[in-house]
Amino acid sequence: MSRSAAKRRLRVGVARLRSLIVGLLALVTAAAASACTTGEDRPRIVVTTNILGDITREIAGAEADVTVLMKPGADPHSFGLSAVQAAELERADLVVHNGLGLEENVLRHVDAARESGVATFAAGEAADPLTFRTAADGGGKTSGTGPEEAEGQPDPHFWTDPDRVRKVAGLIADQVIKHVDGVDASAIHAHADRYDEELTVLTAWMEKSFDRVPEDKRALVTNHHVFGYLADRFGFEVIGAVIPSGTTLASPSSSDLRSLTEAMAEAGVRTVFADSSRPTRLAEVLRAELGGRVRVVELHSESLTAQGEGADTYLRMMRANTTAMTDGLTAATNGD
Repeated sequence: MSRSAAKRRLRVGVARLRSLIVGLLALVTAAAASACTTGEDRPRIVVTTNILGDITREIAGAEADVTVLMKPGADPHSFGLSAVQAAELERADLVVHNGLGLEENVLRHVDAARESGVATFAAGEAADPLTFRTAADGGGKTSGTGPEEAEGQPDPHFWTDPDRVRKVAGLIADQVIKHVDGVDASAIHAHADRYDEELTVLTAWMEKSFDRVPEDKRALVTNHHVFGYLADRFGFEVIGAVIPSGTTLASPSSSDLRSLTEAMAEAGVRTVFADSSRPTRLAEVLRAELGGRVRVVELHSESLTAQGEGADTYLRMMRANTTAMTDGLTAATNGD
């Protein structure tokens, strides 16, 4: 091969190599841009509890990534965060939390995110909260008969009233539009309107279902004080709770249990509603105290279930609870 032919082949090889490098650089640049669009640059909302997480996802739809910190079946009063989850709060465009002291081990992380400049929304505080009261109190916007140590304190369990959830869902939509860049406001409004209709249907269905319960049997005893809003909205009376507190982290004394069994006997209550995510041992103690004449009915009061387990959305949870409560109270009426 001549020297000139060798030079030509070398130039061709260099040109091909240069073209290959340019092509690879273009691919890398495109991939990086795509990663940014689908990852770091995607609008991000972080929600503490899974009930609020489901509501927020209904509002956000595909407009933003919604991360829920609380696992299915967890207790909102006691669940904690890993270091990775805590960091997610400070990278969010918006943090939605319940507030009113519900997420007892998480609120300090929410406060840290707020101090770092992240927008936060306390749903419970915006839900026109009721306050706990004792049996001797009366009047005002109260949440049934509650724990003495929490008297006058706001009840964080607003989601048991679907009308308050309607209000909160609309406010979440406003917060997303205000604080989360890149979302389509018209899409958010459309999602909120659709969900509002579903909640309206839910409320009407709950009213019709609870109409089956006679007036003299509309009394509730639960694991702890969680259904005050439902009682206020649908005309029930909260007789008491096995754990006389607004949080599951408390424990009942023997005198607490004795007082509750006396109140149940006086009111003729024979059904105790216990959260399905916790052991029913204390409710079983009441059954033993009252001579085995107490039915223990499981509800989903503070957490959604895993997918496919009967209460994996807020709407399904409320329907499941309404059915269980109605069946439990009417069965007691019929002497079952």
